[in-house]
Amino acid sequence: MRLLALSVKIILFLLLLGFAALNSDTVTLRYFLGLEWQAPLSLVILVVFALGLLIGLLACSMRLLRSHRELRGLRKELDRN
Repeated sequence: MRLLALSVKIILFLLLLGFAALNSDTVTLRYFLGLEWQAPLSLVILVVFALGLLIGLLACSMRLLRSHRELRGLRKELDRN
């Protein structure tokens, strides 16, 4: 099983490395007020993916914390009865 997991990780790494090598052209992102950022396309895609992942994890964790708080309240109410 470890060998399978290692081979999947190696294949995924090689695919991502090839993607980054093929998309190394510089792109310019223009913001408001004349701000610009120039970076390789693969880096821009990686940053946007990481930001989306972070926002998604934060949204899920907030919902999970709310559920834990509600469960704790219900358990306390059940213990009182």
